[in-house]
Amino acid sequence: MLEFPRWKVIWLWALTIVCALAAVPSLTSMTNIQLPASLPQPKVNLGLDLAGGSHILLEADPSQVRQQRIEGMDESVRGKLKAENIRISDISNNNGSLSFLVEDPSKVDAVREAILPLTNGAGLTGKRDWTITVADGNRFVLTPTQEGIDQAVSQAMDTAVEVVRKRIDALGTKEPTIIRQGAQRIVVQVPGLQDPQQLKNLLGQTAKLEFKLVDTTALPSDVARGVAPPGSEIVPYATASEGGGVASIAVKRLGGIRGDELTNAQMTNNQQTNEPVVNITFNTEGGKKFANLTTQNVGKPFAIILDGKVLSAPNINEPILGGSAVISGRFTAESANALAISLRSGALPVDLKVVEERTVGPDLGADSIRKGMIAMGVGTLALAVFILVTYGRFGVYACLALVLNVLMILGIMGIIGTTLTLPGIAGFVLTIGAAVDANVLINERIREERHRGRRVVAAVEMGYKEASRAIFDANITNVIAAVLMFAFGSGPVKGFAVVLMIGIATSVFTAVTLTRLWVAQWLRRARPAELNL
Repeated sequence: MLEFPRWKVIWLWALTIVCALAAVPSLTSMTNIQLPASLPQPKVNLGLDLAGGSHILLEADPSQVRQQRIEGMDESVRGKLKAENIRISDISNNNGSLSFLVEDPSKVDAVREAILPLTNGAGLTGKRDWTITVADGNRFVLTPTQEGIDQAVSQAMDTAVEVVRKRIDALGTKEPTIIRQGAQRIVVQVPGLQDPQQLKNLLGQTAKLEFKLVDTTALPSDVARGVAPPGSEIVPYATASEGGGVASIAVKRLGGIRGDELTNAQMTNNQQTNEPVVNITFNTEGGKKFANLTTQNVGKPFAIILDGKVLSAPNINEPILGGSAVISGRFTAESANALAISLRSGALPVDLKVVEERTVGPDLGADSIRKGMIAMGVGTLALAVFILVTYGRFGVYACLALVLNVLMILGIMGIIGTTLTLPGIAGFVLTIGAAVDANVLINERIREERHRGRRVVAAVEMGYKEASRAIFDANITNVIAAVLMFAFGSGPVKGFAVVLMIGIATSVFTAVTLTRLWVAQWLRRARPAELNL
């Protein structure tokens, strides 16, 4: 075990030096020393508890998902029966269900066959997501089941998590924590962000964009009273100035275009007024729909609706065939950029409201780092004194391995871009102790072999060989525990698990492999007749 070919020596030193140098940017950032920008600078990201930042708890309203499903089924049923040339009337989607009359009672069975494929199984519950009943011979009532609602809420929350993640990533933040909590809550933690208002504005916007035709048949007096013609709905203006003093407008409920058919959104400035606007681009299908909508309705007004409020309602002066459009609405540069980010990230499938908000100051994190470094320094110094006094030269090798172990952990964490949390610092301290344990096992085993009468080289070789088995067995159990914590834990628990896994690998490498290399080189060079152990 004491034979090291030249290629292996070069490889071991190269790996050690690269990992140790990768720790330099992280160390300099803690001391406010600026490195040249031309050099690679892999840094360890600090978690919320160390860098400070914002913590927000978001909650969704399940009743909104229920209403969305009913409205979606309404549109699907209309389209399906229109394709089958079946006339229906007296359509209502109130009271938590969708109902309609079949004008020709002889087609009741055909209607059932047509709409049954619109329902699905509710996961693995063995039930369907909708119940279909027929009342009075020709009135259909479709009601979403609780199992279907639960499945829809779960899917909406999964989608919301991804949309929130895309929006926060667009802000340029690093290592945000975004996880579901329970059935309808999302925890968002963004390290380094001290002003949560920007985050709240971004996440509080559903970014549900719609283009709908204005119902020009609606009487202004009816609209003012909130009464819309059949097939239309009343939508308020975002600001009274956009409506010319009018508070609301009537728009066609069906037949519009949704914002989920966008491929891009960018904030620009209007060339004539220099006001911030948002340029949007549709995908192929959305571009065709937008072209058809504007071609068939030249001279008519259409409303641009964002999150249930009308931004503007311009006239269609000519067909818009390029698959793009401009959204204006008295934006500031910040609000236009936030809207562009929200539209690019996709609309939230459900509104999210802030139910808890905390801001962690950087001073608390700095104090945690300082105390953690003190604990690590005191512990390392105490271990170094003990091991130097007890093992002499072999103690020197153990101390050097200990220093390299810390540098390699920092370097590897910086290279792979992991986040260091307060529990991660505890993982650091734990790995230091584990690294020293390995050297103690090795040195004590060498002592035993010498007491049995083995020669120096044979004792050292047997000591490393026998102790390595116990070291590897002990660390395998630690790795299993760390993997389980990473798989089933969240937030700080995962941070602790990552540091622990990296620390186990580097401590075995430095305490066993590197010290064995140094001892082998010393034995070949000095050929000692006795060991001071």
